[in-house]
Amino acid sequence: MTMCGITGWVDWQDDLTRKLPILEKMTETLAPRGPDATGTWLSPSCAFGHRRLSVIDPENGAQPMYRTNGDHVVCLVYNGELYNAFELRRELEQRGHLFRTRCDTEVLLEAFIEWGPSCVDRLNGIFAFAVWSERDRTLFMARDRLGVKPLFYAEREGKLVFGSEPKAILAHPEFPAEIDAEGLAEVFAVGPARTPGHGVYRRVKELRPGCCATYSPSGLSIRAYWRLESRPHTDDVETTAQILNGLLKDTVERQLVSDVPVCTLLSGGLDSSALTALAVRYYRENGQGDVHTYSVDYVDNDKHFKASSFQPNADAPWIRRMSEYLGTIHHPVEFDTPELVEALYSAVYARDLPGMADVDGSLYLFCREIKKNATVAISGEAADEIFGGYPWFHREEALNAATFPWALATPERAKLLSPELAEAIRPEAYVAERYAEALAEVPHLAGEDAGQRRMREMSYLNITRFMPTLLDRKDRMSMAVGLEVRVPFCDHRLVEYVWNIPWEIKTAGEREKGILRKALHGVLPDDVLYRKKSPYPKTHNPNYLAAVRSRVLSILDDPSSPVLPFLNVERIRQLAHSDASEFQLPWFGQLMTGPQLFAYLIQVNTWLQTYHVSIK
Repeated sequence: MTMCGITGWVDWQDDLTRKLPILEKMTETLAPRGPDATGTWLSPSCAFGHRRLSVIDPENGAQPMYRTNGDHVVCLVYNGELYNAFELRRELEQRGHLFRTRCDTEVLLEAFIEWGPSCVDRLNGIFAFAVWSERDRTLFMARDRLGVKPLFYAEREGKLVFGSEPKAILAHPEFPAEIDAEGLAEVFAVGPARTPGHGVYRRVKELRPGCCATYSPSGLSIRAYWRLESRPHTDDVETTAQILNGLLKDTVERQLVSDVPVCTLLSGGLDSSALTALAVRYYRENGQGDVHTYSVDYVDNDKHFKASSFQPNADAPWIRRMSEYLGTIHHPVEFDTPELVEALYSAVYARDLPGMADVDGSLYLFCREIKKNATVAISGEAADEIFGGYPWFHREEALNAATFPWALATPERAKLLSPELAEAIRPEAYVAERYAEALAEVPHLAGEDAGQRRMREMSYLNITRFMPTLLDRKDRMSMAVGLEVRVPFCDHRLVEYVWNIPWEIKTAGEREKGILRKALHGVLPDDVLYRKKSPYPKTHNPNYLAAVRSRVLSILDDPSSPVLPFLNVERIRQLAHSDASEFQLPWFGQLMTGPQLFAYLIQVNTWLQTYHVSIK
């Protein structure tokens, strides 16, 4: 299993064996993803670079990994983990393949040699990989079904460059940091979300989740090897809960396999408590000792906490309750305002783009603390998207809004832009167009009534448009400090099954995520099972608002700030001098209100400045 960074390029005109310095520069940008080792491989038409963080069989998993048979060379770079590597290996051994290591990189390489591109259908895991076949002069790239692991690429005149993060592509001299009107619309109208497949930078694209690509002298072709499929759900409530319980248990156990100890991120909520309980049970049954758990909070948050429909109660008492109940070794981590403000800058470099402001920054700091004692963590991402846990699944105004439920403030956001930018990107029309595209993809089921049909749309929007923002955040912030985070709720078997559970069963017992609660009876104590949802915590400290407000004002006062031409400066000054209560409606997602708006603008300015972004 190899959590790391991959990069490379294919060029039909140039001799890449003479391009090692460029390849090394591209590879080096990904060093935080893979602090343990570096590797490169060059042939006339293909160059691969790899940075590695070792989790299984650290001695033998060196990459790029290749096999030679006469003049036929097949070479692989891979970032990810296969949770069915053991079964695949057994099947390949029966077909005559010999293995030299215990690592899943070799399993993937042999699977590609045996089955070619269709090997992706057999993989259970999180992955982004590229394989070069010398004989066929073909590059094959693939990304896992839910897009847990990232993969970006850019193409121009007979060459294709790829990387785990945009920074690897931007390190190539022919792909500078440029952005056009559509990229600006992604940042100022859609951001910090992104349209699937959009790399924001000019020419940069993202290989979409569940897709694979082939690049040969005849060009680039992309196909989806997996997508959500709608079919009738025939199991009753009891059976559904049993099946879910079995799937979750199997998924967590597969993801606990590691040569280094695995910890869990524990918020005291349903999702993280369930994963922690299953991990503790598995560690006990297998004599693997105690599970370490980690939680995040902010200095004095208990003093400043204000309940809202998005954050109904504070996490701390629930975290203590779960840790004591399960007997975990718990590590509470706390941050103060100055650290959070500084982390806004680190988070931009981790994402190569402005992101979820302090929601990103605090995760970066949290992962950095965990990394001092652990290399692998398990986290509860994706449960709210697949089971319908967010408040907007349960609110008429969000269900009836003809837009993304996390983007209800698009008209207010449009007022923050300069008239020139608003004219160039037409933010409201741009978001409306992206929303229409998303709805057009939904695989509807014949015979569903209007209510059921809308809930299927909401699930689809959340899984394909909101979840990737959070998975990007988790990947970039954790890998920026060399911590590997696994997300069991993204197991594609679980997602496929839950996708077709009707809304009335998903909300069994008249509760959000009711069917998941039912599936976890006996795994968690009842008070935790029925606690109201609370999201990843944010700071409620007024010092934070004061700090980001003063930084925004100093950006506005500096005529050289690159963000100024894009903003309605007077309107933002006005907001900064009000108490930001005008922006109590989250302008993105559930948590990003006034302070996060200022923090986002700080990130946009930092990004434009640090990346020397030129506007095309």
